[in-house]
Amino acid sequence: MRTLDGKVVVITGAGSGIGRALAVEVADRGSHLALSDWDEVGLMDTAALVQARANREPRTDKLDVRDRDAMRTYAQSVAADLGRVNVMVNNAGVALHGDFEEVSYDDFEWVMDVDFWGVVHGTKEFLPHLIASGDGHVVNVSSLFGLLGMPGQTAYNAAKFGVRGFTEALRTEMLVARHPVQVTCVHPGGIRTAIARNARATASHDQAEVARHFDTKLARMTPERAAEIIVAGILADRPRVVVGADAKILDALVRLVGPRYQSMVARAARRLAP
Repeated sequence: MRTLDGKVVVITGAGSGIGRALAVEVADRGSHLALSDWDEVGLMDTAALVQARANREPRTDKLDVRDRDAMRTYAQSVAADLGRVNVMVNNAGVALHGDFEEVSYDDFEWVMDVDFWGVVHGTKEFLPHLIASGDGHVVNVSSLFGLLGMPGQTAYNAAKFGVRGFTEALRTEMLVARHPVQVTCVHPGGIRTAIARNARATASHDQAEVARHFDTKLARMTPERAAEIIVAGILADRPRVVVGADAKILDALVRLVGPRYQSMVARAARRLAP
């Protein structure tokens, strides 16, 4: 895939952040869009931005990516409505902050259901349509936390490492089967989105302070710049797209020192945690 002009692109979690920025970026490149989110207000705001920028009205659907049956119906409807699907971006995600000792099963399952199973559902239901298009691409958004483990992020790490393993295995399967589908795993670092402000936190952590710390200390890159990097990775058929200097540095550290990074991260966390 060397251009997105005329391609049908599906994006989950399009109501804000990276999903919204991706919608605008690919619309600027001439794509036809199917956008979904759990947040209808945010989704409509994204649709208005796309309409203003590209003079093209996207399809919008309120969608819970945890709902397997709803995803199946959605995939069939999008393919029938738009005629084909070329790119599926599984971007929807949530976050949870807190030590594992305090994390409830319900909260852990909530993260896994959205961040991991949402990706699996979107890929499973749209893959036949991507294959049928003759020029398909699966884009699964993992995280920097799909490259290294972080304290306070057991559920998020589990989901994002799962997305990474799933996506890398899927790419290999597509190569073995010689299907006309490319597969990319995206690992953003600190991006200025609302994910920390919308996250859950365990009782011993001040959610407002955690969000403030992320927004002021860690979120360095704009969603718009992240979207540009991701789209460039799609068009270059990169298996992995690491977004942001922070993500690249920490990825290199893990590769260089191996499991010893864990003690280094623990020391830094004690010093820098909010």
